[in-house]
Amino acid sequence: MSGPKRVRAAVSVATVWTSPDSPRPLDEPALRHPAAITEWLGAMTVKDKLDLYGANRIQTQMLYGTGAIVAEENGDWVKVLIPEQSTRKEGAGYPGWVPKRQLMEANAEANADRWAEVAAPRALLTLRSLQAEIELSFLTRLPVIEETNDGVVVDTPHGAGFLPKEQVWVAGRSASSGMEEEHAGKRLVRQGMRFIGLPYLWGGMSSFGYDCSGFAYSMHKSQGILIPRDASDQAVQGQRVERDRLEPGDLLFFAYEEGKGRVHHVGIYAGDNRMLHSPDSEGCIELVDLDGYKLAKEHCISRRYW
Repeated sequence: MSGPKRVRAAVSVATVWTSPDSPRPLDEPALRHPAAITEWLGAMTVKDKLDLYGANRIQTQMLYGTGAIVAEENGDWVKVLIPEQSTRKEGAGYPGWVPKRQLMEANAEANADRWAEVAAPRALLTLRSLQAEIELSFLTRLPVIEETNDGVVVDTPHGAGFLPKEQVWVAGRSASSGMEEEHAGKRLVRQGMRFIGLPYLWGGMSSFGYDCSGFAYSMHKSQGILIPRDASDQAVQGQRVERDRLEPGDLLFFAYEEGKGRVHHVGIYAGDNRMLHSPDSEGCIELVDLDGYKLAKEHCISRRYW
């Protein structure tokens, strides 16, 4: 008996929409193959970005090569479930709609005992078959075919591709370079600091733009720790930590009604009473002092996953 149909994201960042009707005309660059993510983000005003949230247009995103399960097909669109992004919405993985052109059918697992992961904020993948380059996000993960003196040959949805040695690390070899004495919480904060100034994107899960929970999810993933996708789910798992026991890497959650209502934001505790977070559509990833911060009274719980 055959199992469910599986696909892989075949663009640098596949945006996962609430429905096939969710994209606006101005979102066309994000729907292409290849996706023009930089063009799309560069053309949006703050008002346009706020509308992504206000109209609930985007659910999440998938990085190049990420696997998903096909739940439904509707014309040029596919409803997918993303197993590595856990959620209470759907037990099999985060749900949403992706243009069919941005997906490719996944073959049997290819040499999945070794993986190359993008360690730089961005990396250029050279696709030999297409004689083209794709700019990949931090944490894009692809199976290794072979290692060479100057890089790694990886298996991609488009066949063999090449990534420069200095932009990736291969699973099983530490890339922390002198940080081994630090615990995972400090290391994920250190990774997060690299993205200070990166503009917020609702639903963002890439180094082209993160939302608050996507940033927390991705920095944990950089340390091999998978946590739930959304802040509301992140807030009910992990180990509860009292305020006077906080350490770098712990997650701080904020809820409406001065902490008594629905969780709406998450940040990463950075030590010394500071928080690293992706704030909102008008802002960028920043390091803030918790004393006097506008959300201070809404802090409701803290969790540790490392």
